[in-house]
Amino acid sequence: MSTNPPPLSVQLYSLRDACAENFDAALAQLAEIGFKGVEPFHLFGKSAHAFRQQVNELGMQVSSTHTPWINRTEDINEVVETVQALGLNRAAGGYMPEDFADGDALKRTIEQTQGYVDALRPHGLKLFLHNHYWEFAEINGSTAYHHLQDAVPDVEFEIDIYWAANFGHNDPAAELARVRARTPLIHVKDGPLEPRQSHVAVGSGKMDIAAVFAATDPNVLEWAIVELDACDTDMMAAVAASYTYLTSNHLAQGNV
Repeated sequence: MSTNPPPLSVQLYSLRDACAENFDAALAQLAEIGFKGVEPFHLFGKSAHAFRQQVNELGMQVSSTHTPWINRTEDINEVVETVQALGLNRAAGGYMPEDFADGDALKRTIEQTQGYVDALRPHGLKLFLHNHYWEFAEINGSTAYHHLQDAVPDVEFEIDIYWAANFGHNDPAAELARVRARTPLIHVKDGPLEPRQSHVAVGSGKMDIAAVFAATDPNVLEWAIVELDACDTDMMAAVAASYTYLTSNHLAQGNV
């Protein structure tokens, strides 16, 4: 248990259906639950500046953004302008399974990552990578993601703790601890640790959530961000339950 737990945000992809139906109402409900921040994946027609202003008026902050991902955007200026308009200093990136398919693919991925870091640096921005499970495949007898982490020392990470567990094959706390000095963001999710099974509210699955938080560097970690890709229950209720679990156990801070 940290004496100074990080503020709690939520990745809006979790609530993509509610956001598509009524974005304003979804944001207001998250503020009412008590989240200190939101991490957008889409702005639903709002400008970055207008979205940031609305979030601030609701008593929250834009913790980070997944829009636009640098390696899915042709124009670096779009990335820079959006990130800066959101009041942030980090751009997001992430890769697909084919980017870690073999040694040659890994080499290209490393080169691309370094290129993105170099392209963002003149703008005063850093790159953070978000992982899934496929980054933890073995290539040449070692974990692919470890190769990338070691090869590009200036990239930061948003470790997704559930995917880092790789369905029980990895210790997510150990994976996070490996790059704790470069991990200002974490995605917090929970579930049965079985492929193709839905996630559950944080604290009600098989993840040792407290152990993962204990593995972070409290001087580096800036935000804990709830993300549930899919739930068999009502998603807003699961997000609210996740908030309650994390704040009541003093793992993260909310506004209420």
